Amino acid sequence: MEGGDEGLVKLLDSKDLQQQSKALDKLTDRVEDRQLDSTRVQEAMAALASSKEADWNTMRMRFAYFVSMLLYNLGLFVSSVCSLIAFLLSYDLYKINLYFVNNNHMQKIS
Repeated sequence: MEGGDEGLVKLLDSKDLQQQSKALDKLTDRVEDRQLDSTRVQEAMAALASSKEADWNTMRMRFAYFVSMLLYNLGLFVSSVCSLIAFLLSYDLYKINLYFVNNNHMQKIS
C-alpha cells in the first residue's frame, strides 16, 4: 500500500498544485484588471487634459480673431471718418471759393 499511498499523495499534490495555480491565476487576473483600470483612468485623464488644452486654444484663437476683427473695423471706421472730414473740408473750401467768385472778391490781374 505504500506505493498506492505514494500515488495518492502525488495525486493530492497535483490537485493542490492545480488549485494553487488557479488561485494564483485569479489573483494575477485581478491585478491585471486593476492595472488595466488604472491605465484606463490615466488615459481618460490624459484625454481630458488634452481636451481642456484644445478648448483653451480654441478660446484663445477666437479671442484673437475677435480682437483682429475689432481692430480692422476700427481702422475702417477711422478711415471713413477721415475721408468724411476731408470731404467736408474740401466742400467748405469749395463754398468759400464760390462765395468769393460770386461776390467779385477776386481781383483781376491787368
